[in-house]
Amino acid sequence: MAKLRGILLGAVAPVIVAATMAACTQTATPPLGMTAAQGLAYCTTLATLYSEYVGDTGEDLGTTYSGGEESDLRARVAIAQCEDGNTAGGIPTLQNRLRDARVTVPPPST
Repeated sequence: MAKLRGILLGAVAPVIVAATMAACTQTATPPLGMTAAQGLAYCTTLATLYSEYVGDTGEDLGTTYSGGEESDLRARVAIAQCEDGNTAGGIPTLQNRLRDARVTVPPPST
């Protein structure tokens, strides 16, 4: 049994390390068809909608709403991605979190 566990760990560990390294080396990019400024503006719009209708985001991305439920981890990570310039990673998550809460997601203005 220990030998099987060692073989499985040896097979899975490189995959986990590769996935972690890929996530850490992603460059900050705006979504396709947007400039960095447009991506940040759209992210801010989504974060504001999220904070108004879904959960409290504190003062992330300039939003100042501080009432209601606390935002979930996925939304906080998405907002952090936007703040780091990785709007291509943050926007889809924020859009999904808004849709899950039945909030109308505005189209990006390009």
